[in-house]
Amino acid sequence: MNKWIVILILLILTACKDEVEESYFTSEKALYYFRQIEAVCNEDNGKLWGRNLYGPLMFVDRTTRRIVANEPDKEGLLKQKDGIYTGSYPKELIINNTAVTYGGKLFGMAPLPNEDDEYRIISRGLHCLFHRFQNTINYNFSGNNTPNMEERRARIWLKLEWSALRKAIESEGEAQRVALRDALIFREANHELYQLFVPDEIRFENYEGLATFTSIKLAAKSREEFNNRLMENLDRIYSYLSYSRSYGSIHGALYATLLDLKGFNFKEITSENIDLGSLVMELYDIKLPEICRDVAGSLSLNYDIDKIYKEENQREEEIQEYINKQLSTFVEKPVVYIELESPYFDFEPEDIQPLGPEGTLYKQIRISDNWGKLTVDRRGEGCLISNNFKFLRVPAKGYNVSKNHIEGDGWDLILNNGWEILSVDENYFLRKL
Repeated sequence: MNKWIVILILLILTACKDEVEESYFTSEKALYYFRQIEAVCNEDNGKLWGRNLYGPLMFVDRTTRRIVANEPDKEGLLKQKDGIYTGSYPKELIINNTAVTYGGKLFGMAPLPNEDDEYRIISRGLHCLFHRFQNTINYNFSGNNTPNMEERRARIWLKLEWSALRKAIESEGEAQRVALRDALIFREANHELYQLFVPDEIRFENYEGLATFTSIKLAAKSREEFNNRLMENLDRIYSYLSYSRSYGSIHGALYATLLDLKGFNFKEITSENIDLGSLVMELYDIKLPEICRDVAGSLSLNYDIDKIYKEENQREEEIQEYINKQLSTFVEKPVVYIELESPYFDFEPEDIQPLGPEGTLYKQIRISDNWGKLTVDRRGEGCLISNNFKFLRVPAKGYNVSKNHIEGDGWDLILNNGWEILSVDENYFLRKL
């Protein structure tokens, strides 16, 4: 009797395992979404960007790393089954909503949402297909360096600009023009304060902001739905404690929306260095004062500046409280130091916690660099990255080495050949052999 009970339990566990691995994204479901995304692209058929955006597309499950693609690759890595192409995404590579060359073919790659959400799946597919389009026209983006967006003054100007942009999108006539002028004044006041970061801000707003705009515009079935989705994105990012790695995705989308309302020809945007704000200012024939900070302060009274001050005061209190709790983990206790050379990050903006001058804490993140791949999850204390993105620290608690595989509490590091970890006192340092 006991033997049969054991066999029954094993059969149940095996069935559950297969069910978990298969998840909701079955072959039938994948085919359905590929057809929906293709239909959306065919409906646009290049009207927006001059080219039909549909092409090689893959969804990747972040947990199992299973690939589900609509086309084969050139090297035969993907296997055809039930009308789709499947494979396993390499463990040493980062999964992100971007464009990636896999098996000799350029794919749009989208992380699969945890739940079967039709809008999210379709919009993510469109988002990464747009990045694929950008790649094909040499619209390059190597990452953004906008740590200034963690500073109080920059965040205040940004929130004021967002408030004015929201009003401009929701208004018409003279009210729209006044709100847009105010938004551009707040924008320029920010640029005056942080001039060195402006080129990176513009590239970030273009690369991610235009992708957000395009995915919402093509996926939405009406102007009302478009506005609702756009403002949902704005409200979500507005609530983040950190903006440096997220603000561009909505900021560029807001300016692109204002261009779209005037019938702008987006085919004219062929470079990542074109300032969307300047395009809006020209299209709406708006003149700005010579020094915008001279007038921006008085204009802020029209955009709930007291509320914004309270929000930022609360943010600083939360950050200081978190610093007091967490900083000893990375400053006073043993850590593993890793220098960043050419990092590629995969994370969710809501997992970021600024820790002042010490850097930014990522509660979970995946990093690929010349030395290998680091995966940090919520089981541990997170990963602290310096504000200049030159190095990172993870707690040394639970440190264990097995050949090129190193792990600690809540993190896992796979080293490439030619790299090693050295022990110095109680800390550990990564170096090239």
